[in-house]
Amino acid sequence: MNGPTGTTPSRVIVVGSGPTGLLLAGDLAAAGVPVTLLEKRPHRISNLSRAFVLHARALEQLDARGLADDLEALGNPLTRLNLFDGLTLDLGALPSRFRHVLVIPQYEVEKVLEHRAAAVGVAFRYESEVTGLSQDADGVTVHVAGGEDLRAEYVVGTDGMRSAVREAVGLPFPGRSAIRSVVLADVLLDEKPESLITAGAVGDAFAFLAPFGDGYHRVICWHRGRDVPDHEPVGLDEVREITRSALGRDFGMHDARWMSRFHSDERQAPRYRVGRVFLAGDAAHVHTPAGGQGMNTGLQDAANLSWKLAAVLHGHAAPGLLDTYQSERHPVGRSVLRSSGAIVRLAMAKGWQLPVRTVLMAVLARLAPLRARVTGQVTGVGYRYPAPRGAHPLAGTRVPDLALAGGGRLYEALRGGRFVLVTPGAHDPGEGRADRLAVAHWASGRGTTLLVRPDGYAAWAAEDAGAADIETALAAHVG
Repeated sequence: MNGPTGTTPSRVIVVGSGPTGLLLAGDLAAAGVPVTLLEKRPHRISNLSRAFVLHARALEQLDARGLADDLEALGNPLTRLNLFDGLTLDLGALPSRFRHVLVIPQYEVEKVLEHRAAAVGVAFRYESEVTGLSQDADGVTVHVAGGEDLRAEYVVGTDGMRSAVREAVGLPFPGRSAIRSVVLADVLLDEKPESLITAGAVGDAFAFLAPFGDGYHRVICWHRGRDVPDHEPVGLDEVREITRSALGRDFGMHDARWMSRFHSDERQAPRYRVGRVFLAGDAAHVHTPAGGQGMNTGLQDAANLSWKLAAVLHGHAAPGLLDTYQSERHPVGRSVLRSSGAIVRLAMAKGWQLPVRTVLMAVLARLAPLRARVTGQVTGVGYRYPAPRGAHPLAGTRVPDLALAGGGRLYEALRGGRFVLVTPGAHDPGEGRADRLAVAHWASGRGTTLLVRPDGYAAWAAEDAGAADIETALAAHVG
């Protein structure tokens, strides 16, 4: 797949074929929007990715696309997330169909998303490096290495921390290196770890182990005293030494098939949109790997932006809808930077910081609402979006997987990429909007009328709503 798979001119160009770009491009194509995905690398799924978990909210988004069950079959569920110093997040009480974190390498997620994107008609262009772009009132011209220019109405940069799209629109990427000289290695182990995910920190050392599923384990480790450049070679003895310092043993690691070194940054673009150009995933925000929130946050960026682009391009919404991508997702990105950074700093506390950490952990252990808030942030289910003043309390909230009349459930109803109107009555107020609205009914007989966006958040809700109220809401949100 070195060239486009279709001949229809693209209305959107997505740059970068990681999980964020693949989900976004697949959503747009499934909605009938011609889209081209540009990737500077050759066509291959790399096993060198750093992400290893899917949290509940990302799994819900994948469930709304019919993909979660396939990934669940490939990964391993973990109902308790052990962070450090006895801090454990119990996921068994999550208000979600997915009461666990799924341990699965990023490349498995990419395979599933790429297959779906190809099936719905995304035009893939590999070995196509973006060298710049220019935009005007009608669209964006993307300059590709070799002298080729491509044209689209909108461009989305999902091309990672060193985003060519972000640089082309002149956006800064303020922040700093939070952890330097992090060591990665893929190794075989003589001793099987007791837990699916093993993580720990002692003194100046931190280590993390997770399985690939093919017999190998990924080791991510760091020692505060080893601040060397990323290009400095890594030896297996160094990996063993840091792991022993952090975890007490090295599990008999041997036969490394790959080792590398990198630094972990905390950065966020001040804006996710410049005119007709958007940023998502690591192109918009990067943070430490603590809590495994990176890939998950990018997938949720894509889910938020894709339906809005499709609605605007199909003429069902005014272009102003696209401004809500910034107002909804930028605060979430900022929160993830703070929470992942806090986890790392607490894990690596030393000296006078240790008593402070002990007190914080004691408070967290005693206060169930605080634990629930932390769990909601890490898993993504605790975020809500701004709602107009005076709106129903449900407006802007993430909607869980509701049971619907007839034995169905909400996230199955969302698989058409449409809004879902959940009503207490048997009438169907969706006439004339079947291409963008599904109508369902409560299994419980609840009296609330609830309009759920394609990304699973509540757009509008009302108690005892009449036909006129519902029509006004549908005209405002669905078009």
